[in-house]
Amino acid sequence: MSQVTVSQAPDLSHAGGLFQLLRDGQPRTRADLAKSTGLSRPTVAQRIDQLLGLGLITPVSDAVSTGGRPSSQFAFNPRARVVVAADFGASHARLAVTDLTGAVLAELGEEREISEGPVSAIEWLTTSALRLLAEADRSAVDVVGVGIGLPGPVEFSSGRPINPPIMPGWDRFDLPGALKETFSAPVLVDNDVNIMALGERSSAWPDTTDLIFVKVATGIGAGIISGGSLRRGSHGAAGDIGHVALPRAADVPCACGNRGCLEAVASGRAIARELARSGLGTRTPADVVGLVKAGDLAAIQAVRQAGRDLGEVLTTCVSLMNPSLILIGGTMAQAAEHLVAGVREVVYARSIPLSTEHLTIAPSRAAGDAAILGAAHLAIDAALSPDRIAAALNR
Repeated sequence: MSQVTVSQAPDLSHAGGLFQLLRDGQPRTRADLAKSTGLSRPTVAQRIDQLLGLGLITPVSDAVSTGGRPSSQFAFNPRARVVVAADFGASHARLAVTDLTGAVLAELGEEREISEGPVSAIEWLTTSALRLLAEADRSAVDVVGVGIGLPGPVEFSSGRPINPPIMPGWDRFDLPGALKETFSAPVLVDNDVNIMALGERSSAWPDTTDLIFVKVATGIGAGIISGGSLRRGSHGAAGDIGHVALPRAADVPCACGNRGCLEAVASGRAIARELARSGLGTRTPADVVGLVKAGDLAAIQAVRQAGRDLGEVLTTCVSLMNPSLILIGGTMAQAAEHLVAGVREVVYARSIPLSTEHLTIAPSRAAGDAAILGAAHLAIDAALSPDRIAAALNR
């Protein structure tokens, strides 16, 4: 599987398709559903009964009567089940239990090194998830999906990381298989920036069908939503813009083994390293952000230049994909005023007017919540897909 469809016309051949219309939370009567779908009233009534049996919808207050007996309304029941969402970064981990709209019911986060390996991460995830479920007055039986973001390439069809450069011991580790003993629900694993793109869109830009989400932190990567679908490419490597060659960086070595990569000069790690050479004592992207917020001129200029470098690569992306929105997230987005200004300076100057006339370049709105929201929605969309509901009814 190389993409996730964010929106599509529902398949009305079974109750799962009818349910997609009710996921917006708007109460509807049986007559409303028959009219909007073209299905007969007996068919609608049968499928409503099936969805009530699964607990996915619930009766709500009666519709306004036009004479005679009021018509019963039905709406999505987001508390019917829960999902577990996890966001693993290079040096942090965050976990949440959400309802079926992505609303967080319980959460926690802590500093954890992804380099400690998968066994330690799985133990932390399962122990912490069971604790959060108890806090939310739920159990593992109530979980209908688990969504996980990892800071490296992932083969989405299997949920296995593929040669992740900063994740020793994780290569081809069967993460879904390792969680089967705890959760019987589907486990979906993806690259963290893809997760962030989904989270940003679902929470802040639901009507946008073409966007690029760029994470600038220790490294640089992009999540691409085109035509309403998340694009992963044939092997999950779509959006790896951090290793696009940049002329200004031609002689600069990159952690990937090449020279001249965007990431080698414009990532938070690269900026911190360059400022440290000037005697500013920066070791991490957070140190750089701290200097920028304190008004340090050298740090501000370095971040602005990183934005220009990023803008050079994004100019090509704009010409190729024609997005209506470019969002900048990750640790360095905390210095967004200067980073985004650098991106805009180059993209708006070098792209053709047709591509930029309606193009917005802005900081992430979801900010630090983007990844956990995206992981939740990845799990929710899988759990509530028409096929999954049809399978549940068959059981």
